[in-house]
Amino acid sequence: MNMDILTRLAHSEATAHARYGHTGETVRFGPLVAVHAGPNLPVDTGWHDGTRLPTPQELDEFEAFSAKHGQPASLHLLSAFAAAGLPLLTARGYGLDYLLHGYVRELTDLPASPAFIVREEEAGAWAALAARCFGPGTEEIMSVVAHAPGTQLFVADVDGTPAATAAQSITEGIAAFHGTATLPEFQGRGVQTALLAHRLNVAAQAGADLASVFVTPGGGSERNVERAGFRLLGARLTLTRRK
Repeated sequence: MNMDILTRLAHSEATAHARYGHTGETVRFGPLVAVHAGPNLPVDTGWHDGTRLPTPQELDEFEAFSAKHGQPASLHLLSAFAAAGLPLLTARGYGLDYLLHGYVRELTDLPASPAFIVREEEAGAWAALAARCFGPGTEEIMSVVAHAPGTQLFVADVDGTPAATAAQSITEGIAAFHGTATLPEFQGRGVQTALLAHRLNVAAQAGADLASVFVTPGGGSERNVERAGFRLLGARLTLTRRK
């Protein structure tokens, strides 16, 4: 376990998380960056920045912020900080909702340019295609993601047809990869491998030295990032207060 990289990743993710409050509100409660982007959105959470544990008063304030906006008191915590943080959180009624595996890759020995055409896209068109890829009910969150400040949006074309989406944001030298999805009829053709390669090269050219991505354990995305040279660093725990 590389605590230096994990601490850096936690701080970068928490800092980047604040961007989603551009449609609502972002407030920092000590080491927690809390966002309300709009009603019932997945980014309506807090992110622990890896610096220290929140105090009981800071958690009180975070929970009051969540209640004010009618959203669950949910927060993201990297597994490296779980041993220290979980006793405090579980005592307050927080329980695990889910976890994602966190991967990183140094931006050296970069892959060749992808075989598919990958291009940048404007926010409206990207969000519409991403919602088609992710499925019904994702239109609003894809729009929030697409319009978040500092987000680069990419589309891969197959035979002239938009087939898949991906995004990245660079914060504190780390390129966070997200927004990755493919239309069903184009799956299994290496489109996401192409989007990974393209973003790695773009991030390196922009001066980042590290790329990161969170994926569902055991899924196709995990296999793709492993083949692209990412290494497993830990997990992101999402915890929600039950009482």
